[in-house]
Amino acid sequence: MSDSPDATLSGTFLIGGEVPVHRLGFGAMRITGEGIWGPPADRAEAVAVVRRAVELGTTLIDTADSYGPDVSEEIIGEALSPYPDDVIVATKAGLTRSGPNEWSPNGHPDHIRQACEGSLRRLGLEAIPLYQLHRIDPEVPVEDSLGTILELQAEGKVRHIGVSEVTVDELHQCQALTPIATVQNRYNLVDREWEDVLDVCTAEGIGFIPWFPLAMGDLAKEHSALVDAAERLGAAPSQVALAWLLGHSPVVLPIPGTGSVAHLEENIAAAGLELTDDERAALDAAA
Repeated sequence: MSDSPDATLSGTFLIGGEVPVHRLGFGAMRITGEGIWGPPADRAEAVAVVRRAVELGTTLIDTADSYGPDVSEEIIGEALSPYPDDVIVATKAGLTRSGPNEWSPNGHPDHIRQACEGSLRRLGLEAIPLYQLHRIDPEVPVEDSLGTILELQAEGKVRHIGVSEVTVDELHQCQALTPIATVQNRYNLVDREWEDVLDVCTAEGIGFIPWFPLAMGDLAKEHSALVDAAERLGAAPSQVALAWLLGHSPVVLPIPGTGSVAHLEENIAAAGLELTDDERAALDAAA
């Protein structure tokens, strides 16, 4: 493992085949209040976390208008605008909030357009490098939701388009409407429900952004394959879980999130971990 955290060690991926990012990114959901609602307890620390992520080589910052709501985007704008040339902000629309830990799909075209305009303003951007449909709304045809994002793209307000929490069939449905640069689904060492979606992304060179990447379940307990690998490497189990993700497929772009500079540095240090083939096999078998 590197002596200092360095996200560049995670390698590079081209979003949409043309926008380079370092594969270990930063998820900005946790720089908000409890329940992903309202402001953080320490706004100065939240700003410092975002700036430190970029200092350590992170070039992919993932957020959403629903984080707070609005709060995460506002903090990112405060921390980074004007943005370094190599930093890519990915944000999302399609979920609305009514309270802490409460989320509701809203894919109506008027909402998507309003959300995009608000994100541009809060982030201080003229165009969003990667704009993702946060959820497919079962009450709205995906053609309408994505169609609005395509209109925004034609207007120069969106560059690349991604989708979140989709099945293989839904991904293909979206691809019939527009090129899809990224898919963001829940995925981690112990939760591989969307392995078939990842397989499609790997085959087609689509970025796969696993949310909740640090889940370890019972593997974090003593005498597990995960703990054994962590002890050999002098690392935390969570760092090994991130290293496993990075090695699982070249299109995986983990976005661990935190509101703490110290935890951020621990996460980014995972970019320098190298697991042996035997350790990977043991982790696969254990999970």
